[in-house]
Amino acid sequence: MSDLHATHLGEHGPRVVFCHGLFGQGRNWTTAAKALAGRHRVTLLDMPNHGRSAWTEHLDYVDMADTVAATVRGGGEDPVALVGHSMGGKIAMLLALRHPDLVERLCVVDMSPVTYDAGRSEFAGYIAAMSGMDLDALERRADADAALSPAVPHPTIRGFLLQNLRSGGTDGGWRWAPNLALLGAELEVLSGWPEDRLADTTPYDGPVLWVAGATSPYVTDDYEPAMSRWFPRQRRVTVKNAGHWVHSEQPEVFAEVLRRFVDGA
Repeated sequence: MSDLHATHLGEHGPRVVFCHGLFGQGRNWTTAAKALAGRHRVTLLDMPNHGRSAWTEHLDYVDMADTVAATVRGGGEDPVALVGHSMGGKIAMLLALRHPDLVERLCVVDMSPVTYDAGRSEFAGYIAAMSGMDLDALERRADADAALSPAVPHPTIRGFLLQNLRSGGTDGGWRWAPNLALLGAELEVLSGWPEDRLADTTPYDGPVLWVAGATSPYVTDDYEPAMSRWFPRQRRVTVKNAGHWVHSEQPEVFAEVLRRFVDGA
């Protein structure tokens, strides 16, 4: 995989690196990053097949983790506080397991080290709705919002997805930044956890914080054995009135919880 697109904030202090989730991009973390930038050097990464990072032919969590690890290693010798949400949470977990020397502490946002049922995922519907839009018929971004509304009625989620719509391509039209065809074809990979690739891997022994949305099904007591198996020094914070996109739904609460964690509190 090629280098990942990165945005940097802050000039002094320990490093913090963010990995976004499916359909996200590094800038989704801007609010949390600004809360840290006064005392930290913050890096917001676009994951492969998202944002301004390159598209790939296949999806593989181990490969993505190793790609992020190479970017982290290239940014300096000191280990980082690593933050990952959803898909980015699995990437961050695997990075910590495979490259523990790079990770001083780990924050996982609303994701567990388990395989979920891809058939029950709302993301399949989002991919279908986005892929099914007639981009040639769009004149304004408001047209895209109206076209996506029946399939994605929640305005916050719809707005999040529409951040991926770009205008002014080579033909002057609209296009999606994420590689929707690949993401849709590899949804089972995205829902999975590569347990079979970790046979010789030891648990990560650094401090780990799980931040879960109270109304989300992705971090539950049922998954705690897997969380403790791979990350024995973990604790969990559940944010009220938040679902899967905790950092977007409760940005101030999330920023404060994260700030305390990366500062060692």
